[in-house]
Amino acid sequence: MVHLSVRAAAIAALLYAFPAAAHVTLETQEAKAGSFYKAVFRVPHGCKGEAMHTLRVRIPDGFYAVKPMPKPGWKLDTVIGAYTQSYSDHGRTLTEGVREVVWSGGSLLDAHYDEFVLRGTLADSLPTDKKLYFPTVQECAGGAERWIEIPAAGKSPGDYKSPAPGLKLLPR
Repeated sequence: MVHLSVRAAAIAALLYAFPAAAHVTLETQEAKAGSFYKAVFRVPHGCKGEAMHTLRVRIPDGFYAVKPMPKPGWKLDTVIGAYTQSYSDHGRTLTEGVREVVWSGGSLLDAHYDEFVLRGTLADSLPTDKKLYFPTVQECAGGAERWIEIPAAGKSPGDYKSPAPGLKLLPR
């Protein structure tokens, strides 16, 4: 019996030490500036015992020509807006594009895991060795989980309770 208690305490300590495992995260957490990037948002569960019915992802400046992947059983919407700068994309100049992606009307039970996907281009002008953050909100019947905190200078995502999913930018 003591052996089981020690094992349970060790597991609990590990879970407490790594709370980020419960957060929405990106499957691939590094990419080169100036490259195409497929963002796979890993959603480990619903909200505090409830099913998630909506996932909202804000698209950061410097990530353009975004195309979300439809999910069976979910409605897909995008919010179009102006970019902070223009981008050249296959001979076209883009001044606006997808600024937010919303999957809604589905159901991710708290006991289940799912992934939500979009792709786009990372601007050449993005500073490397920094992170690009995708503030994300899970909505459920009784409230929301907001993964929107962007670390201040000198801080890391681990310093926050609800960090936004982050992508480390690498030199081209």
